[in-house]
Amino acid sequence: MSESKSFLSGCKGLSLTADEKAFFRSERPWGFILFGRNIGEPAQVADLTAEMRDCIGGGSDTAVLIDQEGGRVQRIKPPHVQQYPNAAALGAIYRADAEKGLRAAWLMSRLHAFDLLRLGINVDCLPVLDVAVPGVHDVIGNRAYGQEPEIVSVMGKAAAEGLKAGGLLPIMKHIPGHGRTMVDSHHDLPVVHASREELEACDFVPFRRMKDELMAMSAHIVFTAIDGDNPATTSAKVVSEIIRGHIGFDGLLMSDDVSMNALKGDIAARSRGIIAAGLDMVLHCHGIMDEMIAVTENVPPLTGDSLRRANAVRAGFPTPDEADEQALREEFNAMIAVA
Repeated sequence: MSESKSFLSGCKGLSLTADEKAFFRSERPWGFILFGRNIGEPAQVADLTAEMRDCIGGGSDTAVLIDQEGGRVQRIKPPHVQQYPNAAALGAIYRADAEKGLRAAWLMSRLHAFDLLRLGINVDCLPVLDVAVPGVHDVIGNRAYGQEPEIVSVMGKAAAEGLKAGGLLPIMKHIPGHGRTMVDSHHDLPVVHASREELEACDFVPFRRMKDELMAMSAHIVFTAIDGDNPATTSAKVVSEIIRGHIGFDGLLMSDDVSMNALKGDIAARSRGIIAAGLDMVLHCHGIMDEMIAVTENVPPLTGDSLRRANAVRAGFPTPDEADEQALREEFNAMIAVA
């Protein structure tokens, strides 16, 4: 397979258009992401993921991502899969019974893997490792396991292990922490004024605990104690000193969606800024062709450490266990019914 470029891409609809196929064949994204607009019947989703891989000559080790958390961030919905609870509900189970909470987090992820892998989706953008502070904006809100870094750490670890048991890879998000945001980063730039000591004692803890995972997604958020001028996604200082340094993460680092308005400038400038900051990959989600072209004109082919990290992901897809789906689903549903 010829070399990939440093971006992941979405598409517009339920199948690829002729223009999208030509674009992907020419520009060779490293991977793909699906959203609700791409989800119809299960057979259609499986056909779409196969089309995507075919465009770049990829096999089962080509990453196809989705945000399938549970709660309001669940791209594939009933009747095709069950409605899963949000992370805060799982965190509440943990606070009542730690062992039961960890089992619930593992089970839900293992069930996600059953749901997704049969559709050709092999990466779930989970766990959310953001430690929520009181009053956090709903953009994170109940997507967080809780307000305690220890709970977020152990629940996130259980969720990641459940995905891997089912043959999927997780993506930690939103590194180095998005739990203090008071505005929606889809529309505005969150600015956090906590001291570095506070951040190291709380926000960064879950990511340090899980630093050996293969992938992470950045936070579009300014930490004034580290870099008051740039959000983490475009901050070379945050990437080098905090994500690669203090946290110690050496896996594949991708941006959150480059289209989000927390980032300044046009798509081209944002894409250049993401790569210049030291991220490995630009994520573009919306399937808007003009924006996709702007991304690909401003990102390089994968080389050096970025290529090494990307290859580690391709080599890192686990073999699913032989678990009994029905038994695990019954166990999980009984657990959340009681909660």
